[in-house]
Amino acid sequence: MQHPAVPELAHTTTRPIHWLATAAAVWAVVAVSSFLQPGAATAAQPGPRSADTRTTAAAPDPAAVHFPLQCGPAKVLVVKKATGDLDGDGSPETVAVVRCDAGSGTPPSGVYVLTRSHEAHAGPRIVATLVDPKNRLTADDVAVSDGAVTATLLGYSSPAVPSCCPDTTDKAKWQWKGAAFVRSTPAEARSI
Repeated sequence: MQHPAVPELAHTTTRPIHWLATAAAVWAVVAVSSFLQPGAATAAQPGPRSADTRTTAAAPDPAAVHFPLQCGPAKVLVVKKATGDLDGDGSPETVAVVRCDAGSGTPPSGVYVLTRSHEAHAGPRIVATLVDPKNRLTADDVAVSDGAVTATLLGYSSPAVPSCCPDTTDKAKWQWKGAAFVRSTPAEARSI
């Protein structure tokens, strides 16, 4: 408590200029903090980096690959692509779903894994065929997640089923094991 004989100190009384100074200081802090933001968040954990890291490499482009499809006069069409590091080497691979650009029906898909060539001027190359078009399957919902490729495969219960209308569905999942992609989800066709 202040002694009544002591006059009131000038700095203990608030005036409008004090409120303006406080508001200006708060505004300056907010303005400066809007320019100073943390870096973008990523799910990757920082780890030791080697001198030969390839994490900045772009994923292989399916447009630069010659796919082994026999389409006759029709063009080869890349229907979908998904990218991710499938073999744990720090460099992304691309999974491409490819089919002939037919005017009607449901042409079968080929699902291929592409990687960058280690040669300086060579383009991407196919390292695995997950679904061969000869099997008459159409790949849908293809995705790459956690080092695995997943897809829904649409097929036919018999050769008598018209090619316009697949009547079976099968979930598939492939992962890199040692030196090859292994399908970990068993093949079991179910009617649609």
